[in-house]
Amino acid sequence: MRRELGDLQGREFDLVVVGGGISGLCAAWDASQRGLSVALLESRDFAHAASANSFKMIHGGIRYLQHADLVRVRTSARERRALLRIAPHLTRPLPIFIPTYGHGLKGREILMAGMKLYDLLTADRNRGIPDRARHIPAARSVSRARALELFPDLHPSGLTGGAVFHDGQMVSPARLALAFGSSAAKLGAVLANHCEVTELLRDRQAIRGVVARDRLEDRWFEVRGRVVLNAAGGWAPDLLASSPPLGLRPRPVFSRDACFFVRRAHPASMALAVTGSSRDPQAVFSRSARHLFLVPWRGGTLVGVWHAVWDRDPSAARVTEPELLEWIGEINAAMPGLALGLGDVALTQCGLVLFAENEPGASNLKYGHRSLIVDHARADGVEGLITLVSVRYTIARTEAARVTDLVFQKLGRRPPPCRTGETRLFGGDFESFDELVRDARRQSGASLPQAAVEGLAHNHGSNFPAVLSLAREAGGAMLLVPGSNTLEAEILHAVRSEAARTLSDVVLRRTDLGAAGHPGAAALETAATLMAKELHWDATRRQKELDVTSAAFPALTP
Repeated sequence: MRRELGDLQGREFDLVVVGGGISGLCAAWDASQRGLSVALLESRDFAHAASANSFKMIHGGIRYLQHADLVRVRTSARERRALLRIAPHLTRPLPIFIPTYGHGLKGREILMAGMKLYDLLTADRNRGIPDRARHIPAARSVSRARALELFPDLHPSGLTGGAVFHDGQMVSPARLALAFGSSAAKLGAVLANHCEVTELLRDRQAIRGVVARDRLEDRWFEVRGRVVLNAAGGWAPDLLASSPPLGLRPRPVFSRDACFFVRRAHPASMALAVTGSSRDPQAVFSRSARHLFLVPWRGGTLVGVWHAVWDRDPSAARVTEPELLEWIGEINAAMPGLALGLGDVALTQCGLVLFAENEPGASNLKYGHRSLIVDHARADGVEGLITLVSVRYTIARTEAARVTDLVFQKLGRRPPPCRTGETRLFGGDFESFDELVRDARRQSGASLPQAAVEGLAHNHGSNFPAVLSLAREAGGAMLLVPGSNTLEAEILHAVRSEAARTLSDVVLRRTDLGAAGHPGAAALETAATLMAKELHWDATRRQKELDVTSAAFPALTP
């Protein structure tokens, strides 16, 4: 995938996608796979917002049992299965332990009954997944003694044990999104990051394309398309507002979903669900307050998720220090033995997701349940425009399939079957991840740490030889960025083959450098030097890139 803006001009595409988050990238891949010509423009970088900053969970829908929403249970489990199948290098099962206290509704017996029902409803959860290491096991009961062995900081009073179920986890949400984009590009789609769509091209009662600005070169250009898909997430309403009477009525509500990462080793190889302070007002069956999760991640612990209605500028969404202190207090109340402090936080992340209508100041918030798909021919009398705002990362693929069917309808063509649930993504052409790691070890030689080999296999999958080839071209040595397990060749590959154009693109979304917090000054300096040489940055541009990237990490006062 290369950033070739010239390929966007002088032609008319079947579909122009605005927005390079997971929804837009899934739509680009599906439409390309079904034979449409596709252009995609993203104002910043691919997956730069909610997609990259998600909690990294692939939700199989177990909590929708509480809502008695069996359709969402089945849909979520199907999509989890699809992601485990088509991206075996970037997804994996995640065991999650839920402790129980007392008996009755909050006890282990009722919890296991619910989990057994869930197992029954998702009996086909592993169909078509060849690698058994990617299978989702059935839930199991855990004794009190074993619970305390796994998590010694649990409140022992009234503890009766608990249960373990499995969901899915993304190794890297940004790279998973990029794999969808690379798959689309391989089929001919033209993808351009750092290109801001400022206006919809309108011809009377039809949209015929978009006007965009190259944010890197400050150049304006038009991209023509027979259908335009507005998949700009939290920015989707603002794009429509630029061309009245288009709009979303009522205006959708967005939540700023947030989490934080601490560089403190998680006590077990499984996630822990603890009881938070808010309840789910939409639950038909509720055992207790909502759960917060402590998840093993990159040698530390990822903690979340917190929700807050966000009705301000989407670009300004962030986590404040007072909020972080409040959340740390909530976690410490649930697990006093953790004794977390502000100084433990290495990274905060947040993004905007579709939410439900809530009363002003409500503490027990209602989540969004359904994605938003709007055909503006029906809603506004304007042809050639569709808006998609997906409610969750996990179901973006299936929502994109619905939109692609609609695009074919608008083009007056019968849609071929969607095959994105079975077709491996770029880099996913292998059967066993363990064997892929062994192959990467054989080809990289004995000098690389095992963590670097595994990172190479995870991030690039079956395409890892392309990175090793760059390393050999650069002198033969498998050089690592200082203080990391990231190859210098991964930075070169990101620039030359993955459209990385800023230091943040590389540090936050193409490599593992910033996945667990600030990677250190030496790492940033090395990455900036490599990119400056590749992209011909002068000293001023190089320093600007360092400053912008450093500002992405929290500067907290312990």
